[in-house]
Amino acid sequence: MTQKNSKIGGVRKRKNFGRPTISDVAAKVGVSSITVSRALRDPNKVSQKLRTRIAEVIEEINYIADPNAQALASARTRIIGVVIPSLSNHVFSEVLKGIYDRVEGTDYRILIGNSRYSEAEEERLVRLFIGQRAEALIITGIDQTQTTRKLLEKAHCPVVQIMEYTSEPVDMLVGFDHGLAAQQLVQHLIDQGFQRIASINAYMDPRVKRRMQAFQSQLKENGLYDADIQMSTDERPSVSEGKALAMKLLKQHPDVDAIFCGNDDLALGSLAAGLELGFDVPEQLGIAGFHDLEFMQAVHPSLTSIKTFRYEMGAQAMDMAIDSIEGELVVEKIRNIGYELVTRDSTLKIK
Repeated sequence: MTQKNSKIGGVRKRKNFGRPTISDVAAKVGVSSITVSRALRDPNKVSQKLRTRIAEVIEEINYIADPNAQALASARTRIIGVVIPSLSNHVFSEVLKGIYDRVEGTDYRILIGNSRYSEAEEERLVRLFIGQRAEALIITGIDQTQTTRKLLEKAHCPVVQIMEYTSEPVDMLVGFDHGLAAQQLVQHLIDQGFQRIASINAYMDPRVKRRMQAFQSQLKENGLYDADIQMSTDERPSVSEGKALAMKLLKQHPDVDAIFCGNDDLALGSLAAGLELGFDVPEQLGIAGFHDLEFMQAVHPSLTSIKTFRYEMGAQAMDMAIDSIEGELVVEKIRNIGYELVTRDSTLKIK
């Protein structure tokens, strides 16, 4: 029995493992590649019969359009770049859900960049997305470096800043005033009769810093600020960090009667510390967080927090970006989405 030689002219003949192309679709349908392309881009320009046949062949040979080739042909990338500072922070998971829900059913693709709270990495990601011809950029915060801001201003695409509020964004913005939210929360604690109001914070990004500035200002205005009972660490915020900081604070200053926490994870850790040390919450110790994550209402006693509309910020940012790309009028380019003080058992001494 002779063995067939798969070499031709000394070179082994390769099997075609390439994926089907638009030319393959055209050949099987019996039309030109341009006609197939036209049918995919603008179905109304070809007959219903031809559209049906092309759809059948696409399904039969499992043709998948190459987005990079489409971008080269149309000068459109359909890319929307999103820069956030953390993929593990629960706050941003809700923002991303809003973004993805709004892009579903469109031709746009989301590219996520995690800056890890690094200004240098944020600048690198902005350069990368601009180099990839992103059609819009969504970026967290308003504290970009001068270099990054200039890049955004000259990006020749819509830019939406999220999570904060300013009257002078790069282009468009949807967010809220962190300082006003913190001020209202502090006043709530004061109104409930708390006098020795401490704070605990982990790594403080610009948004947390704005909240803490408002916290200090409101306490000073009421003659209640004490720098000795404000604690922070450079570690990332977590429940365990919150508990450790609160244990240290309460052991050193047992007269503290309320803790303003930089976020909800720290608040949950503070609750664990306070209960472990025998404090009655809220009669002896009030605790409040920020962002109002789901667990804040589920624990006992339930925890007061500032509710932020994270999903809505992501969804509205994507709507603004797509509307701007498509040439639609964005009626309100600077949006203060607000917040809500949600008072619960952990601070309600006065029922």
